Amino acid sequence: MQMLTPQQLVQLTALRRELHRTPEISGEESATAQRISAELEALGADRIWRDLGGHGVAAAFEGEASGPTVLLRCELDGLPIRELSDLPHKSLIDGKGHLCGHDGHMVSMLGVGMRLATRPATGRVILLFQPAEETGAGAKAVIADHRWTEIRPDYAFAYHNVPGRPLGEIGLRAGPGNCASRGMQIMFEGKSSHAAAPEDGLSPASAMAALMTSLPALGSGQIGDEDFALSTLTHAHLGEPTFGIAPADGELRVTLRTMSNARMDTLIADALAEVARSKGALSVDVHWHDVFPAVVNDADATAIARDVALGLGHAINEMALPMRWSEDFGRIGDDGPKAAMLYIGAGETQPQLHNPDYDFPDALLPVVIDQFSGIVERLLGARKL
Repeated sequence: MQMLTPQQLVQLTALRRELHRTPEISGEESATAQRISAELEALGADRIWRDLGGHGVAAAFEGEASGPTVLLRCELDGLPIRELSDLPHKSLIDGKGHLCGHDGHMVSMLGVGMRLATRPATGRVILLFQPAEETGAGAKAVIADHRWTEIRPDYAFAYHNVPGRPLGEIGLRAGPGNCASRGMQIMFEGKSSHAAAPEDGLSPASAMAALMTSLPALGSGQIGDEDFALSTLTHAHLGEPTFGIAPADGELRVTLRTMSNARMDTLIADALAEVARSKGALSVDVHWHDVFPAVVNDADATAIARDVALGLGHAINEMALPMRWSEDFGRIGDDGPKAAMLYIGAGETQPQLHNPDYDFPDALLPVVIDQFSGIVERLLGARKL
């Protein structure tokens, strides 16, 4: 695969900043998908799938001979966060921003697509631009799409940039890489009454107060421990902002987080038991949101990424602990391929993910493009010219 020219890197940087100006949040990525599709057409992709699991886009680059399918995945969506910066390419959409770096992730994979102008010797490469990663819905929807059988890979790789780590450092961890998590929404319904006669109503206040203590107490261990669990209270609402009414309704939101899917199952059961124990005569409904399985990195796929990084002279971070934050790439790994996520340093002074002043570092683009192009060449070989 031929190296990118300085002019191509300039083009990719300009595209990254263009995407940064026009973010679309999960489930709304239609214009972004159209822009990516146009780029893939210009790159001469052998086949393009559109509207995968929503607004997803995938493109195939076929090798000369039969061989394995290698999927490289990135994300289309931005965040419902207002960007606060003085950048000339800051978001033009009020209340929305590419404040996680998915604009850079997309352009990185388009850079690999540029290098695939020289096709691999065998197999095929699939570049997947996935929708709705931030809500945990996208990978599940893509895999449920009836066309997934035409795409299903033998190997799958993805990455996330990691602020606080040296720029371009390749973080690797076989086994658990990202935690499982899910949002638990608990809705309470009782009976209102005059504040002077609360005994004639049924208030959720006592149940909510008990759960605001007992649910966070379900946490155990530290990240890296097999028994690790975290239960974080994120929202509480009780009644109306008045003085004359004893409340009837309430809501709690809690985020559950574990290092494994099995531990998540037990944490869910424990949380539901606490709700049942505390609810008394109240009517209670529990709803689940933003469901992410754990990312478990395959040892062979991780070793391939390590060999490539060493060959390129990249610094490597052999991660002792998984990331606490979640990623729905785990669903792709659960579907059967040898899959690995890479955690690539975005700079030690880079603002944190989801901060209002975050911006993907353009200097990271050539590092990522070389790394993922190297993985393709390692698995599929280079065509002899």
